[in-house]
Order: sequence, then C-alpha cells, then structure tokens
Amino acid sequence: MWTSYNPQNLRNRRLFQLTLLLYFVASSAFYIPGIYPNDYPQGAELDIRANKLTSSRSNVPYDFYFLPFCPPPEEKEKKLNMGQILLGEHSKSTPFKAFMLVPETCKVACQRTLDSKDVAKLKTLIRRDYRARLNLDNMPLVVKKQTQIEEGDEYYQLGYPVGYSLNDQFYIYNHLHFKILYHRPNNADAENLYRVVGFEVQPSSLAHSGDPEDPSFCSAAGLEEVSVGKNIYFTYNIEFEESPVRWATRWDPLLKATEEQEEIQWFSIINSLLTTLFLTALVGMIMLRTIRKDLMRYSQPEDEEEIQEETGWKLIHGDVFRSPPYLSLFCVAIGTGAHVISIACITLLFALVGFLSPANRGGLLSAMVSLWILTSMIAGYVSSRLYKSLGGLFWKRVALGTAILFPGLIFVVFFCLNFLMWLSQSNDTVPFSTLVLILFLWFGISLPLVFLGSYFGRKRPSYDFPVRVNQIPRKIPRQPWYNNTLLSVLIGGILPFGSVFIQLVFILGSLWQNEVYYMFGFLSIVFVLLIITSAEISIVLCYLRLCGEDYRWWFYSFFSAGSSGLYVFLYSLFYLTTQPDFNGIDFVSLIVYLSYMSVISMAFTFLTGFVGFMSCFWFTRKIYSAIRVD
Repeated sequence: MWTSYNPQNLRNRRLFQLTLLLYFVASSAFYIPGIYPNDYPQGAELDIRANKLTSSRSNVPYDFYFLPFCPPPEEKEKKLNMGQILLGEHSKSTPFKAFMLVPETCKVACQRTLDSKDVAKLKTLIRRDYRARLNLDNMPLVVKKQTQIEEGDEYYQLGYPVGYSLNDQFYIYNHLHFKILYHRPNNADAENLYRVVGFEVQPSSLAHSGDPEDPSFCSAAGLEEVSVGKNIYFTYNIEFEESPVRWATRWDPLLKATEEQEEIQWFSIINSLLTTLFLTALVGMIMLRTIRKDLMRYSQPEDEEEIQEETGWKLIHGDVFRSPPYLSLFCVAIGTGAHVISIACITLLFALVGFLSPANRGGLLSAMVSLWILTSMIAGYVSSRLYKSLGGLFWKRVALGTAILFPGLIFVVFFCLNFLMWLSQSNDTVPFSTLVLILFLWFGISLPLVFLGSYFGRKRPSYDFPVRVNQIPRKIPRQPWYNNTLLSVLIGGILPFGSVFIQLVFILGSLWQNEVYYMFGFLSIVFVLLIITSAEISIVLCYLRLCGEDYRWWFYSFFSAGSSGLYVFLYSLFYLTTQPDFNGIDFVSLIVYLSYMSVISMAFTFLTGFVGFMSCFWFTRKIYSAIRVD
C-alpha cells in the first residue's frame, strides 16, 4: 500500500521517508527479530532435533544420547548461540523421519540390546524422573495434560518421560506417537504451503513381538521392562492435525497462565503496592513535617543558643560527608550495583517488546552476556566519579576492582561448576573454546570499557557537598538498642524482599523446575515497586541514623536495602527444602543450586544496595543544603 504515497504531496521528502520507515517497522513487527516462519510444501522433510535430558528433581542435565536411544544415520548438529551453549543445550539429529502431511504408522527407528551399563543408566534416570527434550521447527516437544478438577484446563509438560517404575520394576517408553499441528498461511503466495504450530507426543511402553513389517507389531499389550540382555525396539507414529492457531501465536497455548496464577500475580502486585504506599506516606511525613520543622528551627538565628543544646542530624553536618572506611571497596560495590541495575532494566525492556521470547532459545542469557559487556562503561563511570568526589587517589585500583571483583567471582563459580559437571558426565558442560571466548570478552572488551568509563568519570565534576568536613571526627554517642546497625539492616531488607517474594516463586520454578517464564509484564511492575521500596526504606533508616548523631551512613545505606539479597538466599533454601523430592536430591545438584543462588542473591544485593545508597546520597545532600551553617 505504501506505493500509493507520492513524495510531492507530502510536505517534504523526510516525512515520506519517515512514513516508509514506520510502515516497514510495523509490517515487520509481526515476527520476533531474527525468527521467521518456515513454510513447508507437502512432502517436505521436517527436521526433528534432540536437545537434552532434564529433570525437575535434579539440576544435572544429560545428553540425549547418554541413554541407549537410537542413533541418527548421520550426525548434523546445528550451530547454537552463546546463551544456548551456556545453558547446556544441544541440537542433534534424530532417527525420527517426518515429512509434511505424510503420516507414519509403527515406524521402526532401531533395535537395541541393553547391557548392564545401559540398564543402570535407565534405572537411575527413570528413578529421578528425567524427560527427553526434542524440538521441531523451534517448537519444543510437549505432552498434553489436563488438570484433575472438573472441566480442568489443559496444560503442557516439556519433553516426554524416559520411563516409569511400578512395584520396583522399571519400564521404558519405547513407542512415541507424534502429533504435528500445522496451519495454512492466509497469504496468496503461500498456497499449498504449511507452517508448524505445535509438536505433541504420547509416549507408551510396548513389548513388541512378531515381524516388524507386520502392521500389528505396535499393538502389543505388554510393557517393555528394563533388564540386561533385553532386545528393545524403538518405534514411532506420526500424525498431522490442522490447527486454527496462527504461526505468530503458536507459543500462546504453552505460555497460557491459569486463572490461579494470574490471581497470585495480582495479589503479589497489590501486596507490593500497599507496602510502597505505606513507605511513601512515611517518607512524606518525614520530609514534610519532621524535616521541615527541624529546618525552621535550625535556620532561625535567634535560636542559636537553643540549637546548641539540641540533638539531631544538624549537629553532625561537619562529619556527614566524611569519606567512609574501605573507600575503594565501597566505590567498587556501588559501580557494580550500577552495572547490575542497568543490565536488569535493559533486559526487562527487551523482554517487554518481545525480543526475548521463549521462541528465541538462549536469547535471554545471550542478551545478558552482551549487556554485561556493553554496559561495563557505566560501572567504571559511577565508581570512578564517586571515588573522585570522596577524595580518592588510586582510581586505577578502583577501576580494576570494578572490572574484576564480581565478574571474577561469577567466572570462578561457573568454572568450578563446569568442572563438576564434566566429572558427572553431564550435558551441561561448556566447551573450552567458549570459556576462552568469555575470557576474551571479559579482558579484551569489558575491562577496557570499564577503564574508559572511569576516565570519563574522573573528567566529570565531583559531586557538590553542601557542607564542609571537619578535620577532627565528632564522637558518636551511644546508640539505643533499636538503632543497632545489624538489627536495623536486617529489618530494612524485609520490605524490599516482601515486594518480590511471590514473583520469586515463579522465577525459581523457571530456573530449577524446567518451566518457561513469560510473565515479564508482571515482573516489570514488581521491579519498579522494588526500586521504590528500596529507595524509601533506605531514606527512612538513614534519617533515623542521622537523628541519632551517627554519621556512618555510607555502608549502612547500601546494606539497608541490600540485605534483601540475604532473604532471597534464605528463601531459596526454604524453596529447596519444601520440594517433595528434597530427600532424594543428589550432591552435584545441591552444589549447583546453592552456588547459582548465591550468585543471584549477591547480584540482588548489589542492585538494591545501589538504589538504597543513591537515594540516601540524594537525601542527605538535599537536607543539608537547606540549613544555614556558620
């Protein structure tokens, strides 16, 4: 339609170009960038790919061919992005042959004879509820289920179970009934072309007998038991079914939230909103009443004798901006927090516009790694400018610490876990070449960007402090019990954690239960409430500390909100112990879980701690700039 526009009828050519650009963006926004539909004519080959074996009871994935499944006649593994590699995903060929709109019945994939090692592997993985993950046209293989309640909703489980046990007997699912859902495109150019919009399977255990060429070969009534020396036939059926689901919405049935989940999400948001409103009212009361009253009293020259007898935050004006101990470490923590929050904000923005859809496998982790590299300049800038403002001299040391401290911790944890996975013969091991690439990105790109950000941070003017710092530190009076540093810090982390803990249930389920997380809209609202809550609770606690004539607020403001990371880790332990199969968890899975949750909790601490400090930093400069100091 855009060809009907005439540039001469527009005010200028630029307006025409803008219209053309907007039309192009709108027309191409139908699909996620980088992901386009594949149109298949009748009889075209459909490539069924093998991913890996996963379990909600274990954090150790295995290669699909770790078990004695049928090998493909020819191995052709597709190239994966960095996110997929770091997640331990694969895309290997399978012996399952499928052609568009060509059904198959009782197709024999292969015959395998089980030895003692095969039986041991099968029993172990069946006992731990492992599921085989396959993909077709970027759609995961699912098993359709239905809730037990009346008129229950349909839901989907990713992958099919390897087998099941009954009365200490183990049976393997050796017959797969695939159902491929397809849709006809509406455009005229796609006549006699079809698109895959669903990939379902119904597994069963069949003790095949007779001639494999016999049509009744897959009609056996017995179950295929796992035992040494047993000859097992692997067979499959392929069925095609037309679906009204369009290609652009083919993930919707898999990502459909139940009514109960939506109610929980709204409850979480309302709970967080009420907490935020309460803190907002509290901060407003402090700002409008208490501080205003203090400012009026302190600013009146006729009350100078009375002021000298008063106690309060004004009396420490000569020490409130005194540099904290361990200044370099503090600035590194603030720069790291700025780095984490910038990654979180941009990632959420990309997720909201659809760039990080589950259809884009590994896209979330790839985006986070890319943003970690590209936003390194922010970390260097923030830490360096703050360090300069507080009189620091060794800015290179701060820049190096910002670039190495937290990223180095993550790399050490990742490297150790990767080695542990390798010892466990897991599928989750990352190739050595990928580790070298990560090191190159870290030292070759991220580190120089941090130093570049530090350079610009030092070139910027220092932060203005409204009062001078005295040469001799003021003695801090004895604090009441309720103003104890550890107690108030632990109390401060409760409210930020309380604003996100319900959302944390879904995130942990996505990370450790092999579920797909897709509710980024709810997550964004909760994230905004988390930022506001962290800022307000830090301001309240910082004000109470200053009123107690304690000017050591720098680290205090960071940990007032940052202690919420401790509650995240404690809740992850509670989540782990409440799982039905907690008693049967293996040692490797436990180490993997605790290690990654420790890193996530630390990142949460840096994020909320940065928000808490910047809020208090603004607050203290604001109130001390409003008083008259002789």
